[in-house]
Amino acid sequence: MLLSQIHEPADLKKLSLEQLTPLAAEIRQFLIEKLSVTGGHLAPNLGVVELTIALHYCYNSPQDKFIFDVGHQAYVHKILTGRMDRFDTLRKHNGLCGFVKRSESEHDVWEAGHSSTSLSAAMGMALARDLKGEQHRVIAVIGDGALTGGMAFEALNHIGHEKKNLMIILNDNEMSIAPNVGALHNYLTKIRSGRNYLRAKDEVEQLLKRIPAIGGKLAKTAERMKDSLKYMMVPGVLFEELGIKYLGPVDGHDLPGLIESFKQANNVNGPVLVHVLTTKGKGYTPAEEDSHKWHGLSTPYKIETGQLIKAVGNPTYTDVFGQTLIELAGVDERIVAVTPAMPGGSGLVKFGERFPGRMIDVGIAEQHAATMCAALAMEGLKPVFAVYSTFMQRAYDQIVHDICRQNANVMFAIDRAGFVGADGETHQGVYDIAFMRHIPNIVLMMPKDENELRHMMKTALDYNDGPIAYRYPRINVPGVPLDEELVSIPIGSWELVREGDTVTIIAVGPMVQVAEEAAEMLKRDGVSVAVVNARFLKPLDEDMLLKLANGASKIIVLEEASQAGSLGSAVLEFYAAHDINGLNISLMGIPDRFIEHGSIKDQLMEVGLTADEVVREVQKFRTDQHFAFGKKVKPY
Repeated sequence: MLLSQIHEPADLKKLSLEQLTPLAAEIRQFLIEKLSVTGGHLAPNLGVVELTIALHYCYNSPQDKFIFDVGHQAYVHKILTGRMDRFDTLRKHNGLCGFVKRSESEHDVWEAGHSSTSLSAAMGMALARDLKGEQHRVIAVIGDGALTGGMAFEALNHIGHEKKNLMIILNDNEMSIAPNVGALHNYLTKIRSGRNYLRAKDEVEQLLKRIPAIGGKLAKTAERMKDSLKYMMVPGVLFEELGIKYLGPVDGHDLPGLIESFKQANNVNGPVLVHVLTTKGKGYTPAEEDSHKWHGLSTPYKIETGQLIKAVGNPTYTDVFGQTLIELAGVDERIVAVTPAMPGGSGLVKFGERFPGRMIDVGIAEQHAATMCAALAMEGLKPVFAVYSTFMQRAYDQIVHDICRQNANVMFAIDRAGFVGADGETHQGVYDIAFMRHIPNIVLMMPKDENELRHMMKTALDYNDGPIAYRYPRINVPGVPLDEELVSIPIGSWELVREGDTVTIIAVGPMVQVAEEAAEMLKRDGVSVAVVNARFLKPLDEDMLLKLANGASKIIVLEEASQAGSLGSAVLEFYAAHDINGLNISLMGIPDRFIEHGSIKDQLMEVGLTADEVVREVQKFRTDQHFAFGKKVKPY
């Protein structure tokens, strides 16, 4: 086997050009077998096998810098850089990361879990190289989906202006996670359909030059006509007008063709874009036929049939959101769903089938989506911005400036709130409470179960006084009974779900269930603990907080969110503002560090957000002397 001989990129260069094709087949088989056990991003990596081999064959990593946009398509890169023996641990706790990871290898020079960053990073590295007087190459690999992101266009504009030596490889598979949308997608489709033009143009130029005496003059005339010819026949002129030499399209599964294209690109002085056409899921029929489904798998599968091996369980919060939105939209025509290239992940596929005219996929453009939602709301519609917590970060300025400042009645459906498991630190949805609750005008909610989520969605629909958000986690729902009639929850009201003495746990979202489990454990030891469902993160239930100050000397705030700036901080701020002393308050949240990949259970255990840890925190209070706001509090 050829693959067993590859331990570092230098080993790849020992192979002949003829041996690279069977090596590609071995890598595909390796990925299909390993990911059938671990899950992961199968289709994107099957599509870039030849492309990644060609890169490492032609260039010298890590001296030459390979920058993978998003990074989930770098499995082949990991295999070729000495990490093949770790693939059994892929996306597991303390195992191989599913994205590029600088701490894993010197060959990983840039980390990303969000799209459209590679071109800016490449420009920075090219500038640094030239300032330091170095000679290495900088190569960015970006997908056609990521190229729809506004940040990519900002970088293209700068790259074309500076004229630095830099290679952009456009991995064009007509997909991001979902099928691409927009004018750029249509533009690239024209390039694909006109792929034979460039070859014909070169052949004509060569033929003219061979004509004695007049051939050279005719060739120069043809060169002067080139720009007009491009405008008529070659959509690729966009990149050249930006100052970036365009080469392609190239078959991304033709290794000799790829290697020859890279050699041509090496002769270009200044920035060059190589347009590579690939097939997402290449070499595995189920993934080729449904690359959307096989983009990223959280579960194992049967290789022979492609059947996913899913544990039987309750639907997810995303499922409940999608179905409830259909119900609400059926009775309120003002509802419009907006997604930044995530209709499947956000549970909106069925909504789009039912209400195609009211389903808007803007592509990878969170900033545009947010501002557009503000305008939709100002025109009397009810936009629902369905977005992952981690991707909503990308639209922070628009949320502040365009939505909240103008008090636009936008509804945020914040998916993947809390830990996300195997996708790890680039995707953790643990910061949105901290960066949203301090913005004026916004209301922020989180349900303890799926029934409450449905009522919160009704609450948001009935609310007309500005922006309102409900956040929910990436887990299966508890499976509680659902109320047939949906009603609005009074804004800012908390819920006492369990009465108790002395100690009160203020919890939010899935942590309410953890608090109740801890309370049951403590009850067996004769300790009575109250549990509060803090379903509104903004505004707080000030009446309940004042009652707690009068009745409890110990409060634990339990949340699956950054400890700095989230609900715990809000509670401390409230008591400090009201000059309330004599309380002992413990904050149990996520510490001030990035939490890496693994299962959600692993991540909760790592940061101590479990029923056992809550019990220990209560027991600690029973035996220790505590201080709060400078005042000694007597233990119970």
